[in-house]
Amino acid sequence: MSERFTNAEAASLSGERLSFSFGDNWVRYLQRLDEHQIRQAEESLAEALGGEPPIGKTFLDVGCGSGLFSLCAARLGAATIVSMDIDPASIACAKRLRGAHADSAPWSILQGSVLDQDFVAGLEPADIVYSWGVLHHTGAMWDAIDRCLRLVAPGGQACIALYNRPNHLRSQLVLKRTYNRLPRFLRPGLVGAYAFGLLGAVLFKARRNPIEYVRAYGRRSRGMSFWRDVEDWLGGLPFEWTEPPRLIAFVRARGFEVDRVVTRPPGGNNEYLLRQVT
Repeated sequence: MSERFTNAEAASLSGERLSFSFGDNWVRYLQRLDEHQIRQAEESLAEALGGEPPIGKTFLDVGCGSGLFSLCAARLGAATIVSMDIDPASIACAKRLRGAHADSAPWSILQGSVLDQDFVAGLEPADIVYSWGVLHHTGAMWDAIDRCLRLVAPGGQACIALYNRPNHLRSQLVLKRTYNRLPRFLRPGLVGAYAFGLLGAVLFKARRNPIEYVRAYGRRSRGMSFWRDVEDWLGGLPFEWTEPPRLIAFVRARGFEVDRVVTRPPGGNNEYLLRQVT
């Protein structure tokens, strides 16, 4: 079965335009962001970097989304931070966070795509290149990974998260297509139905209280929001995935070794901490 799902494939049957904005979802996320969530995100960033905060290092956030992890890098002592995203709503989110929490930080925010050669050529290599749950949505995941690796400074690190192989690939694509085809006023109904299906599984399979699961979601999920993550998943096209052996072979061929791998269940984000060695 194909490993790759792109906008072209997802729209091929009806020619519909896929209009989900990750940035708009991040705008809603920031409306409820609190200090507790920011601290949870800080802890997860330090853990993702092998327990070493980015003190005195340059930090490049590829696909910064809300800007939360750029903020965390600033609070954890990064020397400079550069956030980039293609979505203007995400750029607005990052600027809002910077203004509210880190107005004096050495933090630049740029609109552009990791797939844009001219834009990437204008970026300085960074000690840490961070891209969590982004590159598999570009429609050209392997090119995007390669561009990220080229932005790592000598001896630096790349911290990336990519979808693990999902179960039920075709049914997942049907759900994502359906969400993107629906008029906007009907989408909350699908979000609610899908979310309650997930919570039903929490109750009947995991024997856990679904209300407590939602309340505690940020502790397990980098300070994220259950409801915002559900909508992000439903709207997220294009999407691709890979498994650790293939990713590891890919990065080693480009002069990187793997310092850390955290493998998630099918469809989750596997986390990779990579170090340039050549």
